[in-house]
Amino acid sequence: MRIGLFTVGLGGAAYPDVIRAVAETSERVGVATLWAAEHVVLFDRYDSAYPYSPSGAFPLGADADWLDPFVALTFAAAVTSRIRLATGICLVPEHNPLILAKTVASLDRLAKGRFALGVGIGWSAEEFRALGIPFERRARRTREYVEVMRKLWSPGVASHKGELLRFDDAGCFPKPDQGARVPVIFGGESEAALRRVAEYGDGWYGFNLDPESAGAKIKILERFLADNGRSRDEVLSTRLRMPVLDERPAGLVDFDVDADETGRFESSAKVANRGCTCNTARQGRWIVGDVLRKGRRRHDVGDRQPSARTQDTKRLAKDGRLVG
Repeated sequence: MRIGLFTVGLGGAAYPDVIRAVAETSERVGVATLWAAEHVVLFDRYDSAYPYSPSGAFPLGADADWLDPFVALTFAAAVTSRIRLATGICLVPEHNPLILAKTVASLDRLAKGRFALGVGIGWSAEEFRALGIPFERRARRTREYVEVMRKLWSPGVASHKGELLRFDDAGCFPKPDQGARVPVIFGGESEAALRRVAEYGDGWYGFNLDPESAGAKIKILERFLADNGRSRDEVLSTRLRMPVLDERPAGLVDFDVDADETGRFESSAKVANRGCTCNTARQGRWIVGDVLRKGRRRHDVGDRQPSARTQDTKRLAKDGRLVG
């Protein structure tokens, strides 16, 4: 079992000194992956339901600090050499796929092949509307966009004639260090999301799932993989990401679970022997305390007066307990 950290670029972790401390310390204590999420714009009120909370309410306000994940991860890449860097997730249908292919290739080149593209299709109709991008058919766009990017990451020039995009002999250089094998890891727990993994993904992670729920989803995924002539061996790993400190957006622990480790979450507590302290919490959640205390730097979060929810994340980062 590998332990990852979902924290970079959000709230109190949207500052250079904090990102440096998180990245360097995570690599030193053996964290496997740093994850950075994406939203371009946020709102205080939504008609769209956030799928990962029982109430459907998104836990952050419109004034929450949220860095571009590719910028944040490039910064992290510059101060590390081994830890994997991943979007968790990138909202692919909000992007032009040619520009996104260039961005991914550039980051993977600078990170020397350590990048993984976590992909989501989005839940916020408000965000799509603000960007002037149709919310409808975003799953179809995602599929074609991933196909286009893999072509552009392959050797030589690329051509594509699809429903949404057409071009001939386009050169997109440099190529990623991993070439067209940049891992594409899909988030989501719906059957449609699991089918995306089985049909054209390299991995899957769930969000806010306890071990029993994750196991049930994995069984469905195995069935869909078999329907597509694939096996679990072809899916890089399964992610189980759980909220820290109950429902607060203070930070998340990300369990990178190999195929043969599914369900053995108890062993993750042993990460304490590698410089982290983990304790089980009620309802099967994990609380990570002082996970980056060694080498932590205090950081002045400035004079701005954020919302109460944003203050929670920044206060936790500032006092050294946890970065979110």
